[in-house]
Amino acid sequence: MADLDDVYNLRILELASDIPCSDRLASPDATASARSKLCGSTIAVDLNVAGERISAFGQDVKACLLGQATAAIVGREIVGTTLGELHDVGAIMRAMLKDGGPPPAGRWSDLALLQPVKDYPHRHASTLLVFEAVEKALSERAGSQATAAAASR
Repeated sequence: MADLDDVYNLRILELASDIPCSDRLASPDATASARSKLCGSTIAVDLNVAGERISAFGQDVKACLLGQATAAIVGREIVGTTLGELHDVGAIMRAMLKDGGPPPAGRWSDLALLQPVKDYPHRHASTLLVFEAVEKALSERAGSQATAAAASR
């Protein structure tokens, strides 16, 4: 089992102290929020999508240290990410925490800093909160697009 010093290390503290994209978007294509029932952390996200890529992102993070650190990494890397890649990163994070899978690679490799959280299941929800909010926003956007397309027929 990972020691708590491995979970709450200096790099996690540094990330949490400087969260990018902390301003909400004025006219988002999609918006959603997610809340951890256990600790009360909340993250609200706004995003714009151009084609199949995230073109703008904003977030309001009221979360614990782990939620803040994850939101910082996502805020830094999300713009320019394809919707498929974003879905894959979220799935890799869930597998890393819940099933002991490998961490994300490439530009998302800083998420490996959160790998020790796998030993603390009660911290998984807050660590994954930003992914939950983004996926919820994208799902609601897809639903709205489908409704609009059906109405225009």
